[in-house]
Amino acid sequence: MTDQGSQTGFDVKTAMAGLEGWQVSESGAMEKSFKFKDFSRAFAFMTRVALLAERAGHHPDWSNSYNRVDIALKTHDKDALTQKDIDLATAIDAL
Repeated sequence: MTDQGSQTGFDVKTAMAGLEGWQVSESGAMEKSFKFKDFSRAFAFMTRVALLAERAGHHPDWSNSYNRVDIALKTHDKDALTQKDIDLATAIDAL
């Protein structure tokens, strides 16, 4: 993965500098795992993320197993990370 996204002047490392715990995977997606006290809290978090994603028109790939939620962000139509991913990750972290 290069440091440049598909946008001119978009530097992934710089854009992700303020985000804690997010990593870039081999596939080029931003990924983070979240752990909660129990399933209900994990599901409530997923509901809040779903509402954010709908408003943004930008949806995560994710999975849930009991108290864990794994999220991957990547702008599929660009096949790269974009500011949309950074913005959604920032909003998710603010929950």
